[in-house]
Amino acid sequence: MSLDWMAWTLPTALFFLIILLMICGMLVWELVSPTVERKGFLGFPTTRGTRFFIGLLGTGYIHLAWLGLTDLSLWMALPISAVWIFVAMRWG
Repeated sequence: MSLDWMAWTLPTALFFLIILLMICGMLVWELVSPTVERKGFLGFPTTRGTRFFIGLLGTGYIHLAWLGLTDLSLWMALPISAVWIFVAMRWG
């Protein structure tokens, strides 16, 4: 029986490294300035961590929709995802 391991490509490793760095940054931000719940355009009270999680989920859905609806390079969805996570964090 052979074990097949995931092939870590550079883009995959960078993706997970960036997510890890963002989570570490959120931890430092929380320690320096504790979050306060607020109600934004999402329609329910959220904390900074909640908005970050919703932003990450949204970027996943943006990329899945990009793959399903276009034949363009997936890298072209990155700016849209970056704008979405910024909007979710700022006004969400």
